[in-house]
Amino acid sequence: MKNFTIRQARSDEVDVICTFDRPAREDDRRRAFIERSVRAGNCFIAERQNQIVGYGVMDYSFYEQGFVSMLYVGPEFRRQGAGSVLMQHFESICQTEKLFTSTNLSNLPMQSLLAKLRYTLSGVIHDLAKDDPELVYVKYLRRGMA
Repeated sequence: MKNFTIRQARSDEVDVICTFDRPAREDDRRRAFIERSVRAGNCFIAERQNQIVGYGVMDYSFYEQGFVSMLYVGPEFRRQGAGSVLMQHFESICQTEKLFTSTNLSNLPMQSLLAKLRYTLSGVIHDLAKDDPELVYVKYLRRGMA
């Protein structure tokens, strides 16, 4: 889809990811999260023509279910399919029957992406970000589920 390649991030790419991810340049906690995720093998990057255009992190820390805790696509590459390809990759490797993710109420592009990929709203968490509730989404990956 749109010539994106998805692969596991390598430890020598943390600096590249952090340079690419503007919030990581400004927040040491975000950089530490990226470092931990790469080290654990949970971070995947989307590339096009050997250029990193986005990355995502999936693990099983959310009630032992697959959970995409990060999906970031560079502003200049958004709405070109990289986010969809990353999410579809996570769906293909997820080891649980359901895959969860979340986004802020204010993040309309992510909500649109999730709707397009047939995720459904599962719940709302208040008080994580001031005046911007976190919306939790789920997708059932195996037949016979709800």
